[in-house]
Amino acid sequence: MVRVGLVCPYSLSIPGGVQGQVLGIARALRSMGVEARVLAPCDGPPPEPWVSPLGASVPAAANGSVAPIAPDPAASLRTIRVLRDERFDLVHLHEPLVPGPTLTALLFSDGPLVGTFHRAGTISWYRAMRGPGRWATRRLALRCAVSALALETARQTLGGEYELVWNGIDIRLVSVVEPWPSSGPTVLFLGRHEPRKGLAVLVEAVVHHGVEARIWVAGEGPQTASLKEATLGDSRFEWLGVISEDEKLRRLRGADVLAAPSLHGESFGMVLLEGMAACTPVVASDIPGYANVARQSKDAILVPPGDAAALAAGLREALAGGAVIKAMTESAYARAGEHSLASLARRYLELYEPLLAKH
Repeated sequence: MVRVGLVCPYSLSIPGGVQGQVLGIARALRSMGVEARVLAPCDGPPPEPWVSPLGASVPAAANGSVAPIAPDPAASLRTIRVLRDERFDLVHLHEPLVPGPTLTALLFSDGPLVGTFHRAGTISWYRAMRGPGRWATRRLALRCAVSALALETARQTLGGEYELVWNGIDIRLVSVVEPWPSSGPTVLFLGRHEPRKGLAVLVEAVVHHGVEARIWVAGEGPQTASLKEATLGDSRFEWLGVISEDEKLRRLRGADVLAAPSLHGESFGMVLLEGMAACTPVVASDIPGYANVARQSKDAILVPPGDAAALAAGLREALAGGAVIKAMTESAYARAGEHSLASLARRYLELYEPLLAKH
């Protein structure tokens, strides 16, 4: 049986796109008979018995957000110990240059290494690591990127050739949950409350441009307090705080519209895929990371980023429903099916096979 170690630099106790992808790929590989284990920081009990926890995380500023990484020597030593004890046939690193477990594994693993790059745009750590990063990533037998933007970011900084491997989603998991009850037309926002996620634009759209709907706001962040104050007394807003994965899926199914008003910095629109898989109409910013996933007017309503009036118009159109929105939702569901985790795991297995045979 093939033994694969998937290394994630971010804490699995904190929801995030990379964390979800690593766990999802591992589950899919295990269902195919691969002995896959995940190595990652955890700030609580590991989410699965096949996760090797590497210690607690610390918040670090990254790409306009905050990343829960574990750059301390203790986490690196645990990583080396697990790699030695498990004797994986192949090690798959997600974000290979992030300080902590993935960078440690890149430098100290034996055997074939696969690296998947998720980030896109201007990344200060990449710039700082340009010289050493080019040297270190030569240890990768295969380099992958989750989007054209992520591929171009990695290639410009690190050089080399990359395989484009889109992110995946477990459609069955999204589509079978019980919808969260709602008392009327409802819009859902999912994400960290920070400038690049565009929550302030959504608040402006609702408050100043006449969106009559209940607004579920999930997550928290540096803008939470000021935006709560801006909507004080407005009964349309319900501030949910950080919610569980199960509640997130139920809210996606229960909402009438998913709003994703990010301004920039999105490599791949996983949140859009989740909404599309839940058969929930999506209104999102027309930025490259989202346009790669949802086609304008076919799978989602895409509006200029930062334009509160256009966002409000898109939300009103989606909330009104009708034949056009129904057709868009059906197309979006089919589009989400093209990005299943099972297909993603099979694609990675295809890429693993020649490396394992050569090794």
